[in-house]
Amino acid sequence: MSAFATAGGTGPRIFDPATLPGDDNVNPYTFCVELAGGRWFLQKGKMIAYYGQMSFNGVGYGPLDALVRSAFHSPMHAADWVVAEGTGKMLLADRAFDVNSFDLDEGNLTVRSGNLLAFEPSLSLKQSIVPGFLTLIGTGKFVAASNGPVVFMEPPLRVDPEALVGWADCPSPYHHYDHGYLRGVLGGVRSLTGLGGASGEEHQYEFSGAGTVLLQSTEKVLAERATGAGPGQATTG
Repeated sequence: MSAFATAGGTGPRIFDPATLPGDDNVNPYTFCVELAGGRWFLQKGKMIAYYGQMSFNGVGYGPLDALVRSAFHSPMHAADWVVAEGTGKMLLADRAFDVNSFDLDEGNLTVRSGNLLAFEPSLSLKQSIVPGFLTLIGTGKFVAASNGPVVFMEPPLRVDPEALVGWADCPSPYHHYDHGYLRGVLGGVRSLTGLGGASGEEHQYEFSGAGTVLLQSTEKVLAERATGAGPGQATTG
């Protein structure tokens, strides 16, 4: 019996291995991955608990060479990722941000590196040509975080860079600067002082063609670790 109770006499729901969902959300901020002798790629610092028998090894671990060779092609981010393998249920979370899973079916999706928590090795991870983003190609499931619920949009459109989570099955964006950014009083202040960065109203990513653009419901980007930094080390913003 639970020792926790509210004034109304009811308590929080308490999970165990049998009641945790498999490959589904526990709540909006926590996702449960079920491993049955398989493997998942996992960003360091995103696993908060697990049931069962699992091991976690860096992508440079010798016995994982064949897996890494086929599914992980981002040397700049290699120090930030591990491979989880074994049997049991693993909980993923990221600083109480919204967490959701997505399925790719012979597709490609580019996602901000700080938002990607985990992915199945049936997907192939590559470095995007756009700095700060990673690309997943193939068929499989991945888990990502966002600062607020994700909104799915169809191009053509222009997007505040800080609201962008990623894009699927469409060309990489290009930069768009409004006239006020380049000219006028505000532009003059920048040229003289170097102060006053661009806002989303002046500088956007522009998408064209077919596909889907993923936006988060805020302009505040999730803080990212410097490439290769440990979970307790300084972040970059």
